[in-house]
Amino acid sequence: MLMLFGEFFVWWYTRGWYQVVLDLRRRVRSTLNMFSAPILLRTLFAPWRRIVSDPGDDVAAKFKAMGDNLVSRFVGFVVRLFTLLIVFLMLVAVAVFNLILIFLWPLLPLALVVAIIKGIIG
Repeated sequence: MLMLFGEFFVWWYTRGWYQVVLDLRRRVRSTLNMFSAPILLRTLFAPWRRIVSDPGDDVAAKFKAMGDNLVSRFVGFVVRLFTLLIVFLMLVAVAVFNLILIFLWPLLPLALVVAIIKGIIG
């Protein structure tokens, strides 16, 4: 039984800690993919929902189509920009959570031992 606890502590302070650091990268990548951040950046100035007016033969119709297309691109830009802002805030939250976890990781087994000792002593 003592050997099991020894192996646990060896894993906790070596491979376990390394896995927590690797999970930080996985969580950041997962957050970026969840919001499709690379696609949002690539299509930042694309029209909203691909709504594009087809200009007619008349000059007035061409100006109207140009205005409609500008509005569609502006709406698309604003929506994507706010979504990218949310992505940035989520990345900050994920990074802060993971950094706290990385720094608290070595203390968690010690907290368990302290809790057990306090429980036995009463």
